[in-house]
Amino acid sequence: MQTTLNTAPHLDAPDDFYEALIEAHQGLSTEESHAFNARLVLVLANHIGTLAVLRQAFAAAA
Repeated sequence: MQTTLNTAPHLDAPDDFYEALIEAHQGLSTEESHAFNARLVLVLANHIGTLAVLRQAFAAAA
């Protein structure tokens, strides 16, 4: 179990990720886009699964 947040570049294809994220928002209203982002955060938080790491992510994002 990882207990520290990895903030080093780690995406194998960051441009492709960004493109996929933008595509996921295509056709959504602002409200739908915000709801999508909220669901995505919860899915990724579940994947991380450790509150200590999530708290580190909150601090990094602040």
